[in-house]
Amino acid sequence: MSDRNAVLVGISGVSSSGKTTLARLLRDIFPNVFILHEDDFYKDDDQIPVKDGVADWDCLEAIDVPGFQRALSYIKKHGTSPPDLSSKEDKNSVGEVNVDKSVIEDLKWKASKWMFQNVPPVAIIDGFLLYSEDMKTVRDSFDVKLLLRTDFKTAKARREARSGYVTLQGFWEDPPNYVDNVVWPNYVKDHAYLFEDGNVEGQVDGSKLQALNIEIMPPDAQDDITKCLEWAYGVLERALEDFKE
Repeated sequence: MSDRNAVLVGISGVSSSGKTTLARLLRDIFPNVFILHEDDFYKDDDQIPVKDGVADWDCLEAIDVPGFQRALSYIKKHGTSPPDLSSKEDKNSVGEVNVDKSVIEDLKWKASKWMFQNVPPVAIIDGFLLYSEDMKTVRDSFDVKLLLRTDFKTAKARREARSGYVTLQGFWEDPPNYVDNVVWPNYVKDHAYLFEDGNVEGQVDGSKLQALNIEIMPPDAQDDITKCLEWAYGVLERALEDFKE
């Protein structure tokens, strides 16, 4: 049994890979779960870096990293989300979720046993930059690290299907080719080290993932949220076993 007051679960991956969807599904299934969104730590709109005349919301410099780290420290110490944190991310829709409802009900039944186990609350942290080398301190704070992946074509189609995003001061809509010019290049830069030959659509570097204790979604779950959920459920349940007295 760990002396931590919360189990920290990171869910990371490129924009539109299903992080928030998976986080919300796990919150619905497991008891005593809450979510912290990295996106809630964006800097003010006028502080977002501008590159080639376009705001770059997908780089580390757009995030209030010290504030994010303070929130994680608070969660580890108190087992709850910081009381002064108001989530704007919860105002952003993830769209329709094509998940097998019978699987959700089955997992809820299985997870109900954790209501009677002496384990800490589970904090799910979702974000696009949790495992970057430049975020090592954040990366090392997680008890469970889940990495979702998708290919460029799918990420582009999903993101461009969204209407936009609520920000601290207003609303953001991607300009044309934003995924091509901003989102995907940033993802590659921060995650190439986890893949063989730096190809984020190719084979993962198994030794690197093992060394960092990062669990990556199985290939057959990449376009199947139900399979992705079943995989994540299994990883989280195994982790919770380690926290039992």
